[in-house]
Amino acid sequence: MFGAMVYLFVTGGVASSLGKGVLTGALGALLERAGHHVTCMKLDPYINVDPGTISPSEHGEVYVTSDGAETDLDLGYYERFLSVEMHKDNSVTTGKVYSEVIRRERKGEYLGATVQVIPHVTDFIQSSIEKVAGQYDVTLVEIGGTVGDIESLPFLEAIRQMRIKYGFKQVMYMHLTLLPYLETSGEVKTKPTQHSVKELRSIGIQPDILVCRSISALCEVERKKIALFTNVAFESVLSVPDVASIYSVPDILFGQGVIDLISSHTGLMSKPIDLAPWNNLVEQERLCSKEVTIVMVGKYSGVGDAYKSLREAIRHAAIDLKIKVELQFVNADDTLSSEAKEILSNADALLVPGGFGPRGSVGKIEVIRWARENKLPFLGICFGMQLAVIEFCQSVLGLEGANSTEIDSDCVDPVVCLISELKSQVSGDIGGTMRLGAIEDVLVEGTFLREIYGSERVSERHRHRYEVNPKYVEAFEQAGLRVCSYGCDTGYVDAVEITDHPWFIACQCHPEFTSKPLQPHPLFKSFLKAAESRRLSK
Repeated sequence: MFGAMVYLFVTGGVASSLGKGVLTGALGALLERAGHHVTCMKLDPYINVDPGTISPSEHGEVYVTSDGAETDLDLGYYERFLSVEMHKDNSVTTGKVYSEVIRRERKGEYLGATVQVIPHVTDFIQSSIEKVAGQYDVTLVEIGGTVGDIESLPFLEAIRQMRIKYGFKQVMYMHLTLLPYLETSGEVKTKPTQHSVKELRSIGIQPDILVCRSISALCEVERKKIALFTNVAFESVLSVPDVASIYSVPDILFGQGVIDLISSHTGLMSKPIDLAPWNNLVEQERLCSKEVTIVMVGKYSGVGDAYKSLREAIRHAAIDLKIKVELQFVNADDTLSSEAKEILSNADALLVPGGFGPRGSVGKIEVIRWARENKLPFLGICFGMQLAVIEFCQSVLGLEGANSTEIDSDCVDPVVCLISELKSQVSGDIGGTMRLGAIEDVLVEGTFLREIYGSERVSERHRHRYEVNPKYVEAFEQAGLRVCSYGCDTGYVDAVEITDHPWFIACQCHPEFTSKPLQPHPLFKSFLKAAESRRLSK
């Protein structure tokens, strides 16, 4: 450790989806390289206890930590930028806060006091942050939502109090805002940022660093104007323009002296920073030239954040292999349209991601059949694996009634189901009934999957309720669908592959959650290599 424990709070203004998660993760990467032990937290103002029951079309993907927490997708950014893992305590929601405060009130822990937002809710928020921060030099805390939202006020009040509690040197505030460009006037407008900072100051928080998002870098005149009207020092007004790669953000922040600003404020002593790995990554992505087309068939094809970790995992592998991937989406409800058929016919590989519920399952089964019969490289993940097993049993074994009880509870052949060990754990609540978090698997000797991993055992993260029914395993293995991975503790089928196919692998886990830009996942690398081979053979 190079100094006292530091809290750095990241807030956002003007508009949502500005990239607070990227900013927080990139800043964390810089601080790590400066020699500090760093973690990140996300405080989300929604009343859901966690995002596990929120539709991806509304809130993006549900990210899963190794300890089984269902969290906001921003924790994925943190893990991709940093070397440390996030855990359940790194994600705090309004729902989680109020659930615990009410539980304590019902048990009489407040000794008859009138329970209020201040101090009881704000105290619990602070204790949640302190619980995580105790193990680190620097804790970066992202506040979800936008300043001015009524939902986030308790969180903002809690972090306002923390400067009083810990003092100026141990607490910093960073505010991310948008500077819209008006094409008619040909200029960037600073007024929304001024109002956003004014809103933040009205609740007692003066930003120490202001990060301004815009389509291009701000000029000195614009930065001086912003500094004057926001009471932020000129050198602390940073410009982050739109960039081709989010992985260039660490270098952009570093080039504007953000580490010096933090060191000057907090007294943290930093070692020289080497950003060569990140800069080389960005340059290698820019030079990628070999092209392949990957088609992803899912229910949320119109929502970019619904498959964020998958998109990034493919990107990591592509950069490593110097491949330029065109990722095309097909809606699972629209696989029989002429447009979808044309997209599939030009694909170099097919990916069917995870999901829940019957909608789109028929379309996914159709494209899996097409990939199997036409020897198209195929990767199925979670629900994608379950549907691959169903398709094989229907088409190859001739079990027309093969299905999942999730899709058809009365199906004749439940090849995927809630097996008895899991049924006993399922209550009336939808949340918290799944096989979640990091699970160790044994990879079957002689399988292609074991060759890809180069290991006898692996640990990957899971998020599902249904399993492949063991009673059908012998039949489909004899027909050519080989089990290549089993749960070490449960014996559940966790991956399958087709022996007479160029590349057909489906896994119950979510390997995308453990892929990092500087450490691409071997499964995605192998998948893209197969896609490249398919392209070259055309």
